[in-house]
Amino acid sequence: MKQVYAPGCALLIYKPQLAEKVLAFLNNNLGEIPEHRICCRHEPNLEKGTQVINTCAGCDKRYRELYDGISTLSLWEILAESKTFPFPDYKDMEMSIHDACPTRTEERVQSAIRKLLVRMNIKVVEPKNTRTQAICCGDSFYGTLPIEDVKKQMEKRSNEMPCENVVVYCVSCIKAMYIGGKKPRYMIDLLFGEETEIGTFEPDEWHNQLQKFIDKH
Repeated sequence: MKQVYAPGCALLIYKPQLAEKVLAFLNNNLGEIPEHRICCRHEPNLEKGTQVINTCAGCDKRYRELYDGISTLSLWEILAESKTFPFPDYKDMEMSIHDACPTRTEERVQSAIRKLLVRMNIKVVEPKNTRTQAICCGDSFYGTLPIEDVKKQMEKRSNEMPCENVVVYCVSCIKAMYIGGKKPRYMIDLLFGEETEIGTFEPDEWHNQLQKFIDKH
């Protein structure tokens, strides 16, 4: 089976150097895996039977559902079983977790994320609505509701989190949790021992930045 690694537009905007670190780890441990930078919203031009290793929940959903003969595997599933990844130790720090909408049906992804948190000695305090019952961070309402109402949805979801620190595995969820008053902890940052940066977070500005990148890729 041919495999490619798709870092996703959001990660390439957020911290392209982390996408490079992920690719280096995959190449060192799984063999030569090419990077795929065509946005999942465009025809991927991949041969049937290709498996896309991804870090973006949206990519996981779109490659899996929109393109015939293409399957997906999240980076989280690979790392959850890794015997070589140098996991940092967060010394039983308590964090809540917000599951991304596009993988709400994918228990394989949700379980892998939690296994990774255990391997990093992070104590997970689940919100009431979690895993397959998770509620959107609010970002999916962008474009259908006025901006202030979108932010209210972000605040509503953030307020459901029992802990100040909230693990997310979607870059847009970083923005939503921050707007909602929580401290987002992006999964790839946690894995590589980095602080999560907020960057552009106002919904209009972030979506414009994202759309420009998507159009170019």
